[in-house]
Amino acid sequence: MDTLNECIKNYLEYCNFQKCLDTKTLKAYRIDLRQFSDQIRTIAIDEITAASLEQYIAHLHGRFKPKTVKRKIASVKALFHYLEYKEILDCNPFNKMCIRFREPVILPKTIPLHTVELFLSTIYRQRQAAVTYCQEQNALRDAAVAELLFATGMRISELCSLKVDDVNLCDGTILIYGKGSKERRIQIGSEAVIHILKEYNDSFRDKRLSSSNFFINYSGKALSDQAVRRMINKYTSLASIEQHITPHMFRHTFATGLLDADVDIRYIQEMLGHSSINVTEIYTHVSMAKQKNILATKHPRKYFHV
Repeated sequence: MDTLNECIKNYLEYCNFQKCLDTKTLKAYRIDLRQFSDQIRTIAIDEITAASLEQYIAHLHGRFKPKTVKRKIASVKALFHYLEYKEILDCNPFNKMCIRFREPVILPKTIPLHTVELFLSTIYRQRQAAVTYCQEQNALRDAAVAELLFATGMRISELCSLKVDDVNLCDGTILIYGKGSKERRIQIGSEAVIHILKEYNDSFRDKRLSSSNFFINYSGKALSDQAVRRMINKYTSLASIEQHITPHMFRHTFATGLLDADVDIRYIQEMLGHSSINVTEIYTHVSMAKQKNILATKHPRKYFHV
């Protein structure tokens, strides 16, 4: 019988070469399965029982948040389904288990629209006030990054991996490769956003050197997600915005704003690249402004004469 570590090694190779999972997914699987191997403390794969898996799950609940626990269990379950499929195991211990736990519903954190406007205007003011060419160019790129995050709702990983050929500024469309390398194309609806992207592209074209990435740093290398986070923190501070802003909050604000404007949730699902509409439905929790408008205009109390 194969050892647990041998099975994990073969499964990760299967995920890489046959399932063609992306780098981030493979990294998450590798981390989760290494933690499982370290904790389970057994050599032979057929020694792992439903009872030992239940102990491991209890260990996870004591260390991690429910969402993380759910992901780590899914990684281990995927391994055992693979072993069952390859007939390495006669009996999958997960088949004898019923794993159910409720995740707390955490509403997406959004940025008030007046704060988004303040954030963007701060970048443009910094560009106008730039003393050196380098400062002006960095502010130009920062404006393009922030505008595109808000205009499309794309993930930070999608923005940083965007290639020059993915951006069509003639018709204002962006080809995005999302989770699992799923493609989606999104239209930029603002002429102001297209203009700043064109200006950035014209200015940085000669700086790309060997990089095919659309967004680059001043050295000509691909812009990292850490650099984008630092950029957001910088302008948040300059604008004296007290709220902590992350790149993903632009995505939440994009989706919530469209829902508040009564856009069909199926269109929003497609634009966000969600494989299931259940994921998109987290945004259907009504915003306070929308809630106030609904209750002020639709609640029957308004017809009372008392």
